[in-house]
Amino acid sequence: MKVAVIKYNAGNIRSVSFALERLSINFLITDDLEEISIADKVIFPGVGEARSTMKYLNERNLDKLIINLKQPVLGICLGMQLMCKYSEENDTKCLGIFDETVKLFKPTLEMKVPHMGWNQLQSVNGWLDRSLENQHAYFVHSYYVPVNINTSATTDYLTPFSAAMRKDNFYTVQFHPEKSAAVGEKVLKCFLSQS
Repeated sequence: MKVAVIKYNAGNIRSVSFALERLSINFLITDDLEEISIADKVIFPGVGEARSTMKYLNERNLDKLIINLKQPVLGICLGMQLMCKYSEENDTKCLGIFDETVKLFKPTLEMKVPHMGWNQLQSVNGWLDRSLENQHAYFVHSYYVPVNINTSATTDYLTPFSAAMRKDNFYTVQFHPEKSAAVGEKVLKCFLSQS
C-alpha cells in the first residue's frame, strides 16, 4: 500500500509522518498531481489558515485534484474544514465535498477559544471502530463543522460538533490522530483499512 500525504503549507505534516512511520506505512509527502493520483490512499493534513491554504491549493490545481480523487482520502483538522463548502475563517470558499459551513466557536467566560486539549469522542459510527466511543482524542481548533448527516463522531465543546465525517471516499477528523496516542493510531488504522 502506498500513501500520499499532500504537501502544502500545513503545520502538522511532520507529526503525521511520524505517526505513519510508527505504523510501518509506506508513504510519500508530495504536491505532485500524478503521485497523488496513483496513491492507494491520500492524507490531506492541516494546521493553518483557511484562505491562504485554499489560495495555495488553487494555484497548484490541488483543489481540482482532491475533489476528483476516487481512492480513500483522509482530511485532518484544517483538511477536514477545507473539504466543506465554506468557512467563516476569512470568508473562504472551500472545496465543497461536504455541503457544510465551518463556523467560529463563540467563547464564554468559562470556556475559551481555541478548543485545545483532550476531549471525548461520542456517537461513534460508520467507518470508525465502535471501541472508540468515549475515548479521548487531541483537538486544537477555533472553527468547527456542525453535526450533520455525514457525521461519524461528535465531540462537545461550547456546542456539539463533528469530530469525524464521511461522504463516499472522503473521510475526515477534526482532532489530530497523529497526536492522539493509541486512539489516534486506531483511527489511522480504521482509515487505512478502507478500500
